[in-house]
Amino acid sequence: MTTTEETEELRRTVRRFLDQRSTEAEVRRLMEDETGYDPAVWKQMAEQIGLQGLAIPEEFGGSGFSYNELRVVFEEMGRALLTAPFFATVALAANALIECGDDDAKKAYLPGIASGETIATLALSEERGGWDDKAVTLQASGSGSDWTLTGGKRFVPDAHVADLILVAARTADGISLFAVEKGAAGLSTEVELTMDLTRKLARVTLDSTPAQLIGTQGQAWNGLRRALRFAAVALAAEQVGGAQKVLDMTVQYSKERFQFGRPLGSFQALKHKMADMLVDIESAKSAAYDAARAVADGDADVELSASVAKAFCSETYFRTAAQGLQLHGGIGFTWEHPIHLYFKRAKSSEFLLGSPVYHRDLVGQALGI
Repeated sequence: MTTTEETEELRRTVRRFLDQRSTEAEVRRLMEDETGYDPAVWKQMAEQIGLQGLAIPEEFGGSGFSYNELRVVFEEMGRALLTAPFFATVALAANALIECGDDDAKKAYLPGIASGETIATLALSEERGGWDDKAVTLQASGSGSDWTLTGGKRFVPDAHVADLILVAARTADGISLFAVEKGAAGLSTEVELTMDLTRKLARVTLDSTPAQLIGTQGQAWNGLRRALRFAAVALAAEQVGGAQKVLDMTVQYSKERFQFGRPLGSFQALKHKMADMLVDIESAKSAAYDAARAVADGDADVELSASVAKAFCSETYFRTAAQGLQLHGGIGFTWEHPIHLYFKRAKSSEFLLGSPVYHRDLVGQALGI
């Protein structure tokens, strides 16, 4: 697990920004806001720090950095519980476009994402759930440049504010990827009520909605599968940042809260619990950092590393959040204390892009066991 002075300076920059723009009060405000993000902050992220385009190739309007840098950004966003369509746009949509094999689509859409002008997302899961090729049943009709989509998608991050929705659908030749732009005929979105109000998921309904084919008809799944694994690496980094924040809050509380005339942190049993949390988190960091390195280096086993990271970091974050909630005692269960927000984010992130069981199955398949 290595870092450089450049990545640590990036971390300091992003942390300073989020400490000012993603405070607990702001997170709570945006949880109740219909859109779920602040357009002014979104613009600042793009124009002042260049976060949306950080890992987009320079030829498509980005800065051309790697997942080693992007991992730092997601880790800090997880720490701050950023409430914005960054994960949907950068981890899902941008990766899907980069892996689609269609240079015209990249030129058309990536510069807008990099500049912050375009909010985008990827619509894959449907009524039955799931994040594999079997989850895609929505049918596309048409040929050439004339396509329409009819059906529904579920649990689509930030679809309600997206300017661009990339939709996975089936054609006669297999799974294809389509671009649907905001305001298209027959397109409607509805925010779904979920446990985690800091990341809004939406239902997308398409009724003979015109769509633009991206890439080759029926050949989209390999690129989508890689994009989903890369997004899982980003999510693992986010989970690590959230878990670290939970530990930091718990340690601080154990120093400030007294019982029987002693700080809670002085009790040996609680020391052991927090030490176990630390060991879990450091191991999760190793998994997330190695997966980000594998993406950056283009390792042949990158998808294996991604699934290892997603499975391990999901379980670590939820276990850490649950333990931290318990160690805060009664105050941790109140609406006023922020730790429950991390607990809910941990639980929802555990299943986003596939549960730990799903990713362990992928690891087993990759290893032939």
